[in-house]
Order: sequence, then C-alpha cells, then structure tokens
Amino acid sequence: MKFDMHCHTKEGSMDGKVPVSQVIAILKSRGFHGMLISDHNSYKGYGAWVKQNKASKKTGTTDFVVLKGIEYDTIDAGHMLIIMPTDIRLKILELRGLPVQLLIEIVHRNGGILGPAHPCGEKYVSITNTRKYRHRLAVMNKFDFVEGFNACESYESNRRAMKLANKYHKPAFGGSDAHKIDCIGLAYTEFDGEIHNESDLIACVRNHGTVSCGGEYYTGTTKEKLGRANKLLVHAFWLYNRIGSLRNRYKRKLEIKNM
Repeated sequence: MKFDMHCHTKEGSMDGKVPVSQVIAILKSRGFHGMLISDHNSYKGYGAWVKQNKASKKTGTTDFVVLKGIEYDTIDAGHMLIIMPTDIRLKILELRGLPVQLLIEIVHRNGGILGPAHPCGEKYVSITNTRKYRHRLAVMNKFDFVEGFNACESYESNRRAMKLANKYHKPAFGGSDAHKIDCIGLAYTEFDGEIHNESDLIACVRNHGTVSCGGEYYTGTTKEKLGRANKLLVHAFWLYNRIGSLRNRYKRKLEIKNM
C-alpha cells in the first residue's frame, strides 16, 4: 500500500494551504492508498476529516486510508513525526515544547511510535542539527523509524537521512511534507501489508514489516526562494518555538500544582 507519510492541511497548520479534502482527492488521483495527516502540534486537520468522513461512511465511499498523526516541535531535538494507536489522542501532543526524552516515554507508554522528521535538514528543526544529537547520540536507538525521504529537502539531506536510518536499523518513511498543491504526493512510503488504521501501521513497524520509500524533489520551497535570508526565518522560528515552549511548561507546572 502506498502512502504519503507527511501531509499538512489548511485546517491544522498555520502554513498549510490546501484543505484536507483536496489533499485526499489529489493523492487518490495519483494512485495513493492513504496518507498521514501530520500537522504542526495539532489534530485539527484530522478532526476536520473525521467530520467530513461521517457522510462518506453512510454512502459507503471510504476507499482511502487517512491516518492520525502529528509533527511535534520538541524543545531540544527538532521535529518528530508521531503516530498513536487508533483510539488514542493525547492532548499533551498539541502543546509543543516537551524534551525529546520525555516525549519518547509518553508516546511509547501509550502504545505509539515516533521518529525524527527531515533529520538532516534545517538547524533547530532537524535532530542532527541540534545539541541533543551531538551530545546524546543514544536517543536515536529509541526511535521507531526515520523520515528517510522528504520531498522538500535537498538530495544531500535525504542521503544523510537514509544513511542514518541504515546505521540505526530503522525503517525509512517517505513524505512530501506538503503545504502547497504542487508538492502533494511527490514522496511515498510503501508498506508490504494491509494498513487500514494507525494500529495496523504501528504493528507493521514493530513487527519489522517491509517498508520502502522514495519520490521526487519539490523546488518551490520557501527556503529556496529566500536563499540566504532563510537563516533569519529559521532563527525567528526557533525563538517563536522557544517562547511557546516555556509558556506551555509554565502552564503545565500550574496545572500540576493545582491538582
């Protein structure tokens, strides 16, 4: 089965440009069997699909698998792709800023899997370009997969990502990281088995099922258009993420104190 394992939606990501229904239509037209909605720290895109899908179930037109995922902003190790079991949706995953070690523990304790998104990409948002990776390489052993091909990354970034997956013996996922129409479905992950929901996917990964990935490159990314100025955007995003993380940490401490 062929999936795009990294998709953003207009409903769930601030920088998403395409409604979830349109993403699905495009992927179906390109021969995909399913997708992973991986909005930034949000399940809103998936929630929008659930509402739309109620009518489809009544008419028997569900022929495309939509998986519930999230792209999580850690405070110390960049972005992580997370897939939780079918009936589990953790609110804490919608509050960015957890340290990666705690995030791994939370996800695994609740039966989910996770792995670094675009692990060899931009500073701060990619694990190999963070101090966490440079000083504590052992964290890689705790991941369940690695995003090995990202359509919005460079050839060198993806080459290094695949090398990382092979080094740590992790299955490699492929995803378009699509925010715009032109990028949807440029990358794929193929699973040798039936995937009908998140729990099927988790079982496939944990049982060492055959997973392969690949695709083509998207050349219309913001970082390519900005050139050197993209570094300023990266640093600004890090500052935004850092402030948001500290605010969320303060809120969690207050909640614990008032329990």
